[in-house]
Amino acid sequence: MSTRVHRVLATEWAEVRTLRLRSLQDPVAALAFLDTFENASTLPDEFWQRRTSDAAAGGPNAQFVAIAEDGEWFGSATVIGSQVPDVETTALVVGVYVAEGHRGSGTIEALFDECATWAAELGATELTLEVHVDNHRAQAAYERCGFTRTGQITELANGHEYVMTRPVVPAAR
Repeated sequence: MSTRVHRVLATEWAEVRTLRLRSLQDPVAALAFLDTFENASTLPDEFWQRRTSDAAAGGPNAQFVAIAEDGEWFGSATVIGSQVPDVETTALVVGVYVAEGHRGSGTIEALFDECATWAAELGATELTLEVHVDNHRAQAAYERCGFTRTGQITELANGHEYVMTRPVVPAAR
């Protein structure tokens, strides 16, 4: 089955909402995301419209999604450019998700490559992400995609997270 990866369109807010809610029901969602299904499912349409518009072309962020040949939305990654001009040359990747049944198919690599291409266009030289110290599945996937630990550990509401980076060039496969 073929997969298409593209940057979201502002009009695709309902699909973005559905995919986000699906990701928040994943068994490791409490480790991976700083939100809950219960909270996100109560947010109004206007929230999802604004969030999607901000990640579509012309917005300050970029959300890339993976869509199966049959139209199923099953993967996502959002990249945020540096919030401090001329200080950092990194772009932050958040909200990484690939649904069960699609993992190990090359989807996460394709999502990260799109994030890297977008970040490079902004002048970034690396992608950064944070991953919970207990989320071993995600850590292994990120390492496979060229991310390495920086040695820095941050503390967020969900616990301690490793900071990982990779150059913006597409990962070798």
